[in-house]
Amino acid sequence: MWGGRFAEGPSAVMREINASIPFDKALWRQDITASKAHVAMLGAQGIVSEADAAIITDGLERIAEEYERDGVPEDWDLEDIHMTVEARLTELIGPVAGRLHTARSRNDQVATDFKLWVRTANERALSALGRLRRALVERAGEHAGTIMPGFTHLQTAQPVTLGHHLMAYYEMLTRDAARFEAAQQRLDECPLGSAALAGTGFAIDREATASALGFAQPTRNSLDAVSDRDFALDYLMAASQCAIHLSRLAEEMILWASQPFGFASLPDTLSTGSSIMPQKRNPDAAELVRGHAGRIVGAATSLMITMKGLPLAYSKDMQDDKPPVFEAAGLFDLCLAAMTGMIAETTFRPERMRAAAQAGHATATDLADWLVRQADVPFREAHHITGEAVKLADSKSCSLEELELSDLQGIDERIDERVFEALSIEASVASRSSYGGTAPDQVEQRVAEARARLDAEAGDSE
Repeated sequence: MWGGRFAEGPSAVMREINASIPFDKALWRQDITASKAHVAMLGAQGIVSEADAAIITDGLERIAEEYERDGVPEDWDLEDIHMTVEARLTELIGPVAGRLHTARSRNDQVATDFKLWVRTANERALSALGRLRRALVERAGEHAGTIMPGFTHLQTAQPVTLGHHLMAYYEMLTRDAARFEAAQQRLDECPLGSAALAGTGFAIDREATASALGFAQPTRNSLDAVSDRDFALDYLMAASQCAIHLSRLAEEMILWASQPFGFASLPDTLSTGSSIMPQKRNPDAAELVRGHAGRIVGAATSLMITMKGLPLAYSKDMQDDKPPVFEAAGLFDLCLAAMTGMIAETTFRPERMRAAAQAGHATATDLADWLVRQADVPFREAHHITGEAVKLADSKSCSLEELELSDLQGIDERIDERVFEALSIEASVASRSSYGGTAPDQVEQRVAEARARLDAEAGDSE
């Protein structure tokens, strides 16, 4: 289709390296949708006759039916999805098919198709994130008062509630949703009509095609429009950040489901067995979510490196923009679905969590805080006194709560019997009632707010 300038056809190597149809055939729906919008505009503007526009539109619809039924054929001589569609259109309706490409280029065509595809990927991500966030909130509501150890450096730090822990991931994923929403806003401009790089001399109506394709407006600079892949990078960066959060959650589920922790039992539907050890129950779905995060981040890195040295406007390097996005999107959709099922269906074991929270002197900070509040001891001194109490409890192989009052007064005489009201893990959790703290009433408030937000988001999307 572009051979008029050349005396010889491409070599076999050139044919193979140049062809993108094996992967960009995924854009066939977007390509036909954008072509229908383009020819409708050409007909309305009198650039092609209304009769020809109708014939072209009918041909495009027939191609869509074929591809939906049979898939997209791969002819490497046709290079890409755009020329594949146009070649089939020519077979169906004859020379009038050649009028479709008036006032456009494959440069603005692919930018439009790809942007439409990424817009749908963003929508899928937002919908799936809504489901996962809802699952986290509902489980957090069930476990607003379930005590577990909170960790720093994976060492027991202070007791928290499982509801509070799950709501931490809700907050992370809410930020992720905001990133996808921002990406949607930034891509809401239509490149179609920018042609190769300089615009066109035909009296086209870019507002009409932008509106027909669901964009807020056309792009304002034709050079930028055909060379921009920020929308794809926005998607990959948002997916990468979210995948990191999913990986952290997956890692916690893996730890919690292990025998030494025993905090949770993952659903059968998202676990596997061993080919040799019958007792094994492997958290493979969670491990693959953790692994896929690296591939998603790698996809973002790949596209950034592709784009980093390109002058304006279009370069053939940009043909490599789609494989990393397509791969990342497929992995990301799977990760969101797997983690949603895992959170919704995991069986938590409150008794194991509580026992673990009671170990490791998790209420040591509460003793220090009690000394500050009740005995007017400066915190640094209270910290030292508490360290002595922990050392004594270790020597006696007991918890702080199990020490005798005489033991504690032997360390500091300002300690009295009221201290035991602060040393239970229930008292510790209940005392963390600052805004955003782990106290059950605080968790219940955050859960209520999150439910209201999710309901509002669901209403907005209808």
